[in-house]
Amino acid sequence: MLHDRPIAVLRTIAVIVLLAALAACGSRDARVATAPAGAAAGMSPGSAAVLVKGLPDFTELVAKYGSAVVNVTTVEKSTEADDSPSDPLHEFLRRFGGQQPQDDNPIARGEGSGFIVASDGTILTNAHVVADAKDVTVRLTDRREFKAKVLGVDARTDIAVLKIDGRDLPIVQIGDPAKLRPGEWVVAIGSPFGFDNSVTAGIVSATARTLPDGQYTPFIQTDAAVNPGNSGGPLFNMAGEVVGINSQIYSRTGGFMGISFAIPIDIAIGVKEQLVKTGRVQRGRIGVLVQDVGQQLADSFGLDRPRGALISQVESAGPAEGAGLVAGDVIVAVNGQPIERSGQLSSIISQLKPGVRADLTVWRNRSSQHLTCVVTELKEGQIARNGTDRPHHGGGAKLGLSVRPIGAVERRAGIEAGLVVEEVDGAAQEAEVQVGDVIIGANGHKITTVAELESQIDKSKRSIALLVNRQGANIFIPVRIGN
Repeated sequence: MLHDRPIAVLRTIAVIVLLAALAACGSRDARVATAPAGAAAGMSPGSAAVLVKGLPDFTELVAKYGSAVVNVTTVEKSTEADDSPSDPLHEFLRRFGGQQPQDDNPIARGEGSGFIVASDGTILTNAHVVADAKDVTVRLTDRREFKAKVLGVDARTDIAVLKIDGRDLPIVQIGDPAKLRPGEWVVAIGSPFGFDNSVTAGIVSATARTLPDGQYTPFIQTDAAVNPGNSGGPLFNMAGEVVGINSQIYSRTGGFMGISFAIPIDIAIGVKEQLVKTGRVQRGRIGVLVQDVGQQLADSFGLDRPRGALISQVESAGPAEGAGLVAGDVIVAVNGQPIERSGQLSSIISQLKPGVRADLTVWRNRSSQHLTCVVTELKEGQIARNGTDRPHHGGGAKLGLSVRPIGAVERRAGIEAGLVVEEVDGAAQEAEVQVGDVIIGANGHKITTVAELESQIDKSKRSIALLVNRQGANIFIPVRIGN
């Protein structure tokens, strides 16, 4: 049995080595467990911790407030036959040339969403959901249906207020959209394609987004799925508060493509209160036409960066003219609230009550100054709006322009002074200056002669801001200066 003894010794040594290895591993695991977050991944102590932790759970939010979201259906008497009816027989006959059934009273139907903001049955939705509706029906999540009365519609902000005869109805809680930050989670509830109380989620993509048809609304952009039928439904934050009303989508197909827009709830509530109280909405105005400031325009006016609303036209005898505002001024703040883009100015001014004084921070002649403007009421339909052979004159060689003084044709059009563009090339052509444009200003200075234009070009460095009258509307065009 002596030959077994070396084997036993080896086994003993192996066990001792194994135990030592296990002890070392345990010690190392302990060190890893107590190391700062990120150390195991090669991050040095003090590095930023993980910012996103897990996925949110929306079940409690939906359970608590989903019952306050309603389906809105409308019936409208059409004046013309529908070119794309939903009746299968009608569609079959249209496609294959058969005799189509006659319908002297075609019915147009619509569908959207809304949400209850008061237990007495006051509901918010989009104006376009109930526009021209003959009958409006509201259906709750428990399938009860109510005929709704339209208390008021405001097409400019796309807000409508409905009222149903109900009591102790579930309501939503109102949040503060000003606290929204890009990247935070939001939830949309509505009736896409008629599927009641469908829940979708996404994040805030941007705030204060300006759209071409929404100059009075700084939209909230999200990537929460919104489709036809979602219009008028609420957008919730993670606290279960409504921060917006889903209103529009950007789409090339008619369906959701990852970009949707919501009206901030504070604007909607302000509109609701006016509609309920007076049946109409008052808006402020100062009588200016404005445009965004790009890098070239910022360089031309000496701004530190592109920001503000550049005034391209001031209404004659309007509030802005009375306050001393002129074309070429850049409004960078209203009552201390910064203006980054031109669309913000319309939104902020429109929410001021007529008669109040607005403190405008204006960038003029490369310095900041304050002007006070009395806001007046925006009336319906009153919106700031946006020959013979002659020898050619120079003055714009560096810009690629050939210009001449204005003549009788331009004076009859109401243009008192300026230079008419007759040929365009080079930098001016790239900037989209057009033949027939009338240059009436440059870098905030009036232009009446070729010499004045040349003087402003010589004073400019990288670019010059031309104020151009084009078909009755004034616009600023930044043009890079050539050598």
